[in-house]
Amino acid sequence: MIPYVRREKIMEELESKDLMYIEDFVKIFEGVSESTIRRDLKNLEEENQLTVLRGGAVKRKVNTFELPVGTKKFLNLDKKERIAKLAASFVTDEEVIYIDSGTTCSAIVKFIKARDVRIVTSNTLVLQELDNPNITSCIIIGGDFNKHLDSISGPLSDNTLKNLYFDRAFLGASGFGKEVGVNTPDFREASKKTIVNTNSKKCYVLADSTKYNKSTLCKAFELNQCILVTDKKINDLDEKTKYYIVGSDPHSAKV
Repeated sequence: MIPYVRREKIMEELESKDLMYIEDFVKIFEGVSESTIRRDLKNLEEENQLTVLRGGAVKRKVNTFELPVGTKKFLNLDKKERIAKLAASFVTDEEVIYIDSGTTCSAIVKFIKARDVRIVTSNTLVLQELDNPNITSCIIIGGDFNKHLDSISGPLSDNTLKNLYFDRAFLGASGFGKEVGVNTPDFREASKKTIVNTNSKKCYVLADSTKYNKSTLCKAFELNQCILVTDKKINDLDEKTKYYIVGSDPHSAKV
């Protein structure tokens, strides 16, 4: 298991348990030494993901750090592919869609089966997926390029997006929940999401269940202002939240 994947697993465990001890991690990662676990915890602490305690670690309640795309692309690959495939099935012929930054969002492009679809995006990873013959055109918005996120954002991006309207938008998120809304650690990414959500007939947020109740610095909008696409049912969501679950029929999975 590569270090980035192992560290993501550590954070997943802390999401549900808050506090864990070194021996707990050693049991989870069979064949991984205690010293390796300690190095992982130290690295995650330096990235503001958790706080190392004597003999263990505790997660930080507010995360102001976002993992680089180069790291994210190795994490939860199966979940991301399934979420992207379900999201792509919602696109219909001749629609204009917006694709947000993030590896899950960029994966949508290769699964689109609707014809004559036009894409607007701030996600430079989309350029790697444009061999799909169903895509008529792709507009990359201008702005400041963040090489760690493969994303374009900033005032120029916002001004462009304020004058564009979409049949559907597909957004990523670092966290989501009833209280924390749809959130991200980056002010500029949050601003984009807010504008696109306002200018879209339907706005979907693609996020796996490990991000539920995860709180980062910036709330873009409330969870009931979008349609969530996730990998499993979350019982704590109320009746105001609309969502689809991968593995279910798209027409019956909506709540």
